[in-house]
Amino acid sequence: MMPGRLHLYCLPYSGASAMAYARWRRSLPAWVEVLPLELPGRGRRFNEPLQTDMQALANQLAAELSESLRQPYALFGHSLGGLLAFELAHALRQLGMPAPQALFASAAPAPSRRETHLELAQELSDEQLLQRLRSLGGTPAAVFDDAEMLSLTLPVLRADFLLCGRYRYYRRALLGCPIHVLGGKADRVSVDALAAWQDETAEDFSLEMFEGDHFFINACEQQLLEHLLGKLRDGGRDLRATEA
Repeated sequence: MMPGRLHLYCLPYSGASAMAYARWRRSLPAWVEVLPLELPGRGRRFNEPLQTDMQALANQLAAELSESLRQPYALFGHSLGGLLAFELAHALRQLGMPAPQALFASAAPAPSRRETHLELAQELSDEQLLQRLRSLGGTPAAVFDDAEMLSLTLPVLRADFLLCGRYRYYRRALLGCPIHVLGGKADRVSVDALAAWQDETAEDFSLEMFEGDHFFINACEQQLLEHLLGKLRDGGRDLRATEA
C-alpha cells in the first residue's frame, strides 16, 4: 500500500527557473507529482515583467494556483523560494484555500530573521551581482564566460535580490501546516535563523542539516528527496492509502 497522489509545488531560488526541479520528476515516486512553479520573467513566462514585490508576487501565484489547486499538496522552496513558499501559503489561506500538507523551506532563514538581506534592497550593478553569484556558489563556471547567458540571467537575478531585500516581515496567524526546514552545514545561513521557522506554524516542525554549502540541494539531492518523502509519508493527514 502506498500513499495517495500528492502535488508538490516547487518554487525556484534566485536567478533560477522551474527547470531547477526538472530532475525531481524522474527521481520521485509516481504518487508525488512534481509541479515546479514558473515565476514571471523567466522560462515560458519570459515575456512577462519581472516582479520585485514579494507580497504582490505571492498574491499573483495564489490567484493562479487557486484555479486548479487540488488536495493534498505540499510546497517546497529553496532560498528565495522558501520565503516565497511561506508567503504563498498565507496568500492561499487569504483566498480560502486549504492548507498544504507541509511547507518545506530549504536554505532559507526564517521570515523574521532576514536582517542580512537588507543590503539587497537597492539595485546592484552587474559587477555586484556577479560577485554575489560567485559567493553563493552553485553556478557553473561556464555561465560567467557566456555573455549571452549573463544578459539573460542578470536581470532575473537583480529582480530576485530585490524581492529578498525589500521584503518586510509582519506577524500573522500561524500557518496550519507542518514546516520542515533544511539547511547546509557549510552554508552562511545560521542554525538559529533556520530554527526560527518554528515560530510560524501551529503544527509540527523539524530541522534537518545536510553536508554542503548553500546549494546542498544539488550535492545531496538523493538524501534530500528521501528526507522529503519520509516527511510526506509520516504527515499524511489528508493522504489515503491506495494501491501502488
